[in-house]
Amino acid sequence: MTNARATVLLHPGYTVGEVDRRLFGSFVEHLGRAVYTGIYEPGHPTAEEHGFRRDVADLTRELGVTMVRYPGGNFVSNYVWEDGVGPRAERKPFIDLAWRTIEPNEVGTDEFLQWAEREGIEPMMAVNLGTRGVAAAAALVEYCNGEAGSRWADLRIANGRTEPYGVRLWCLGNEMDGPWQIGHKDAHEYGKLAAEAGKAMKLVDPSIELVACGSSSMEMDTFGDWERVVLSHTWDVVDHLSMHAYYEEHDGDRASFLASGTSMDRFIRRVVASADAVAAQRRSDKQITLSFDEWNVWYLQSRFVGEKNLPLQRDAPRIIEDVYSALDGVVVGDLLVTLLNHADRVPVACLAQLVNVIAPIMTEPGGPAWRQPTFHPFAVTARHARGRAMDLRVQAPTVTTARHGEVPLVTAAATWDGPREGAAGHQDADQEASGAFALFLVNRSAEPVEVTVEHPGLVVELEGGTELLADHEPAVEGPEHAAKVAVACLGEPAEPSARTDGSTTLVLAAESWTAWHGTATRTP
Repeated sequence: MTNARATVLLHPGYTVGEVDRRLFGSFVEHLGRAVYTGIYEPGHPTAEEHGFRRDVADLTRELGVTMVRYPGGNFVSNYVWEDGVGPRAERKPFIDLAWRTIEPNEVGTDEFLQWAEREGIEPMMAVNLGTRGVAAAAALVEYCNGEAGSRWADLRIANGRTEPYGVRLWCLGNEMDGPWQIGHKDAHEYGKLAAEAGKAMKLVDPSIELVACGSSSMEMDTFGDWERVVLSHTWDVVDHLSMHAYYEEHDGDRASFLASGTSMDRFIRRVVASADAVAAQRRSDKQITLSFDEWNVWYLQSRFVGEKNLPLQRDAPRIIEDVYSALDGVVVGDLLVTLLNHADRVPVACLAQLVNVIAPIMTEPGGPAWRQPTFHPFAVTARHARGRAMDLRVQAPTVTTARHGEVPLVTAAATWDGPREGAAGHQDADQEASGAFALFLVNRSAEPVEVTVEHPGLVVELEGGTELLADHEPAVEGPEHAAKVAVACLGEPAEPSARTDGSTTLVLAAESWTAWHGTATRTP
């Protein structure tokens, strides 16, 4: 039995916004084994004719990834994209300064974009604004999206690709506020360069969307002021502002780690406030949205030696291959809840990264590919979160954490793809009154919590669910342990303890992430 109780209130007339499918993006950077022996390994037993691993592609599809950012990341800030196109025999290896690795240039723009196309994944490309600038950025857009009859489009055609790729989403550099970035700039320097690069890129293809670099984290000394200055320069040309954040357990502070979603929520709210303040100052009705294009659990401080301490390596070295626990998976589920609750302002997000590097998918060269515990909440959420994110009201007990202060013990998000109400508050006569419904809940407490979900205006039929329980065991590398964790910690939640036409009562296990899916029908 449990004494802790929470209430979740939802109504079909109150929504946050549409859930953009690009919210379920990921990231492939030329870093460690993300590309080589990750998505690409000619000679692997599952490799297709282009050298890409079929087993990884199958897991990527199961994961529900809709978009992939490429080629970086820090890597992009010293990347010459022209060196990675054309006949492979003529491409020259180079030293990637970001991760101190010899990059063989076997996979470049064409190989990545054609892999994404074959797998039904939207690409998100980044341009180098660290060591390069306006001309190279515009040329890459022309190479990817231009029609025959211009220099760079004709080069693409000569390299074997006749039709334009039609890449829609572009990042104007990466983490340019960070002193670790090759070509690091202050906000005014970057803002002016990004504005000019973006202007040129949109002159090549006016249909593209541009993402300006926001702060690399909320802890940066320049946070807030960076957003203000960058947007003051780029306002007329950019569509989105980037956000990056990673979360980890510090010194055994489990309660703060489980509350990482609260930190993400505050980060989003502060960046939204910064962007809206620039709009107000400019008396502009334009609304900048956010691209949360790097987020994950990453044991950055406790496990990573730092870029400067990496030896110069070649042949796809093992870098930042974090092994995850079920506890990490519960936190990933909570972060997804936060993203859904900001669907109106966060249409784009990328779990960083896809394979091997702080990733939900791991591989061995010549061997198997497998799911880490963080795979499961992402896959389930991507599969069931459809339609509109609902505007919930959650009443739950709170706890005071060392890192985040007072936080709720229960978080929740819900989606529904039923019909909209018309201007007069009535649904269209030819629309079905029902639609797919999903509910995502996290219990951050060490004890079970009884949650009453009140849904006036909707009859909810829950058809199935998934539950992930946080573990207390150290994460162990390899597919055998990952499978053991899945057996021990992943399963079906307890059936609702009570139901009426207007409410459903659930019991959430201690330190758990739970997803329910079914249908919801609007009542008169």
